[in-house]
Formats: sequence, structure tokens, C-alpha cells
Amino acid sequence: MIEALAVSLLQVMIIVLAAPLVTGIIMKFKAVFQTRRGPGIFQPYLDLYKYMQKESVISEHASWIFRVTPYIYFGALLAAATLIPTISAAGFLSHTGDAIMVIYLFALGRFFLTLAGLDAGSAFGGMASSREMAISSLAEPALMLALFTMAINAGTTNLGGIISGVNNAGIAAYTPAHLLTFGAVFIVALAETGRIPVDNPDTHLELTMIHEGMLLEYSGKPLAILTLGASVKQLLIFSLLANLFFPWGIAAGTGINGLAIGLLAYLGKVIIIGLAMAIIETSFAKMRLFKVPELLMGSFLLGFLGLITKFLFGGS
Repeated sequence: MIEALAVSLLQVMIIVLAAPLVTGIIMKFKAVFQTRRGPGIFQPYLDLYKYMQKESVISEHASWIFRVTPYIYFGALLAAATLIPTISAAGFLSHTGDAIMVIYLFALGRFFLTLAGLDAGSAFGGMASSREMAISSLAEPALMLALFTMAINAGTTNLGGIISGVNNAGIAAYTPAHLLTFGAVFIVALAETGRIPVDNPDTHLELTMIHEGMLLEYSGKPLAILTLGASVKQLLIFSLLANLFFPWGIAAGTGINGLAIGLLAYLGKVIIIGLAMAIIETSFAKMRLFKVPELLMGSFLLGFLGLITKFLFGGS
């Protein structure tokens, strides 16, 4: 039990410490593809340090919701990090790592963040909160449907059980249903991480921003917490993509050798997903807002097709 607890704490530390690095790597990939020099891969750490040194200014119209939101948002993501396997499927809370719980923890953080966007009385914050809830109302069902499709094989919604089921099935697990479901979750990942074509994380143009619009009124340490939280959420979603669908190298136990291999495999898969995100952001323009529901509906349909294909053709 002590070893499992240590593995869980190690996985949370890896998520928190590596999250800004993954963001920096994606930024660097994008700069290379756009023939720019771009910032260094450690720039997000420097940004967080800069925010931590600044004073926090709070609107006189803000209530307690605005003040506690950064901590609730980050706390919900830390709780999700304890449930999502990264380098090992044998963490202390692996038996409670339910996919539905993870989705609701994401929703809890989003709920308070959208309330905070409204609470400060900023017109742009309210507009961004409205857009965020509209997008999430389509992204969450698509994500849940895809995870349910994956759970059919394992007979459980436990994330560790799903990963073990795919691992044990080997190459037989990569059926059309599996690939369709992966496509559905990948599209949801674009929306949940606020990336092109759904949102543009590199702009602060008020009329087009979504996630950034809810953070406009924050400064200082609260802004650092929310910025780090956004990077953590991105890495958690990448972890779902990497380990649920391609759990190559993930450790089944708590052995040192297995954890080392799991760490290397995990970092490699996450970097590949980041590379794919950078390619998409470089190759496509941001969609008009009223076109985003069509994209997310396509994600839902992919997940639904994966579910139908699963029942029609079966699989491991």
C-alpha cells in the first residue's frame, strides 16, 4: 500500500512539473513549423515565475467566488491527476479511478471558472464564460460516450481496468471501434485544451478568445495558479489519449524498472500528441464560433459510430 501511495504521488508530481514543459514544447514545435525562432521550451516556467512576483488586483465587484476559484480549479485537476494513470496502472487510487469521476472533476473546475468570469462584472469575461459552457455542453457528452465505448471491453469504467484490458488484448484491441473512439476523443481534446480550430491559445483578441477571456481579470498568484491549472488539464487530457488508447510501456506494478520504462514511454507518447497538436494548429485556421458545434457534433458521431461498430463487429 505504501508503494502504491508513493507511485500515486510520483504521478501527480510528474503531471504538475511536466505540464508547463509540454506547453513549451508545443509552442516550440509551432514556431519551427512557422519558420520562427519562437520562445524556449522553458518559457512557461518563466511566465509562471513572473506572475508569482506580481501583485494581485481584484475588482471591487468580485465576490468570494472570484477569490476561491483558482484554488478550486487547481484542486479539482489535482484530484483528477490522482485518478488518471500515467506511468503505472497500480497507483494508490487506481481502484477508484473512475472515468465518470474524472469528467465531473473537469466539470467542477470549469463550473467555478465560468462563474468567476461572470463574477468580476467584465463584459468579455461573461462572453467567454458563455462560450465555454456552450462548447463544454457538446464536448462532455462526446467524451463520456467515447469513454463508455472503451469501458465495454474491460467491463468497467475504471481507468486502470480499461488500460489493463487494452494491454492484455494486444494488437487485437486496435479494432475500427477503437480507432473511431480515438478520433472522437482527439477532437474533444482540441476543444478541452482550447486549441485551434476551436480556440487560439496564443491570442488575447477579446472578440475571439474563450479560455483566456475568463482569466482577464486575474493577476499575480491567482493567475499563475490558473495558468498552471490550464497546462495540467491539457496534460491530463493528453494522458487519457496516450494511455487509454495506446498503453504501450505503462507499468502494471510498482517496480523501479517498470516505472522507469513507463516514464520514458509516457513522455514519448505525450510529445507525439503535442507534435500532432502543433501540426494541426499550424495547418488550420481558427473556425468561426458558430461552426464549432458542428465539429463537436462530428466528435460525438465518431464516438457513436465506434459504439455501434463495437456491437456489430465485436472485438476483444
